Amino acid sequence: MPLRFTPQMKQRVTRRILEMVQRSLGCFPELKDATITIGYTRKHLGSATVIYRKGELYRMIIRLKVRKVTYHTIGHELTHLVQGLAYGERSGARRADPDRIPTGETQCDIWTLARDPLFLDDPPTYIKMPRMMRERWPDYAESVRHLCIAAIAKRHTERRYIRWLEQEIRALAKAPKREKSAGAAQLLLPFI
Repeated sequence: MPLRFTPQMKQRVTRRILEMVQRSLGCFPELKDATITIGYTRKHLGSATVIYRKGELYRMIIRLKVRKVTYHTIGHELTHLVQGLAYGERSGARRADPDRIPTGETQCDIWTLARDPLFLDDPPTYIKMPRMMRERWPDYAESVRHLCIAAIAKRHTERRYIRWLEQEIRALAKAPKREKSAGAAQLLLPFI
């Protein structure tokens, strides 16, 4: 999968960033034959652009804030590229494809979390959830991911699947948290 870096990003790219981008791209088979330009941004955590010229894919660009980059941000921007590929083609008759990722920031967060556990390292920006869940994200990340997967399945029959998801997330935050047993965390050594 060829990557190009803008001159600003070439000055800032590190081995860590390169490995994060390559690992994230492994979760996006839709982008395996595409050349992706990676740029730098100061204003946002990231952004993505898909450019078509005369009905043909011309360029795909993601911009990242190097100092605060997370797998979730990279995955979110790559999901935007997949959205752009699905909705950018204007030349043919557009068909309603229920498996296509719908446009929108909240939808992008849902599909990113559902795609792979790799993208659970930071809470989503656009899915509404209680602040306490954001502050204790590692405690809730896997459960929220499973709810996102359920919401995508529900989308085929439930028009308001995002509202359902956010309601379930609020209920998850109110549910009593199960404590991990102290014995499971201890190292067990045999007595001699």
